[in-house]
Amino acid sequence: MKSIRVDLQLIADMVAPDTRALDIGCGDGALLAYLTNFKRVDARGMELSQAGVNACVANGLSVIQGDADADLRAYPDDAFDYVILGQTLQATREPREVLRQMLRVGKRAIVSFPNFAHWQVRLRMVFGGRMPQTTSLPYKWYDTPNIHLCSIDDFRALCHDMGVRIERAIVLNSKSRPIHMPPLLANLFGEQAVFMLRRD
Repeated sequence: MKSIRVDLQLIADMVAPDTRALDIGCGDGALLAYLTNFKRVDARGMELSQAGVNACVANGLSVIQGDADADLRAYPDDAFDYVILGQTLQATREPREVLRQMLRVGKRAIVSFPNFAHWQVRLRMVFGGRMPQTTSLPYKWYDTPNIHLCSIDDFRALCHDMGVRIERAIVLNSKSRPIHMPPLLANLFGEQAVFMLRRD
């Protein structure tokens, strides 16, 4: 079995076999291929970059070129069991609307993102006085695709404001290992998070 990134494996573990899933921002299709081959999921993808679409299609994956901010609106209600957005929410123009569309199109949404409140990020801002770079936030301030950085607590608050139920939340440390802590500490020590959501 080909291994995939830890956060992608956690997402894959949340998806039940023999279901339908849409992976938005699917990149090279690693998660799509895993879901298709090992969980018999009818997995489709949407990717902004032409290179990503080409790589997916070359591997026999069903992927279209599209933008989460604009193209999710074209899908009918409840078209999928799961709509997945891995490490992409912070790069969308309208994260709240994208999340709303995901939960309209899918019965559940799975979202992963880097935590901007991680202790290393905080220290680098306070003592370095510059925009931080970490494993999960590797870009310079001037070339980052990330335009709406948030913390784990910010995301929880958004879900509460939208009336979205958090079914499951996994917080990963800087070594991509799950940590089990109260929310306040998870927001400090978690480098990234994976949430499974549904409409309340």
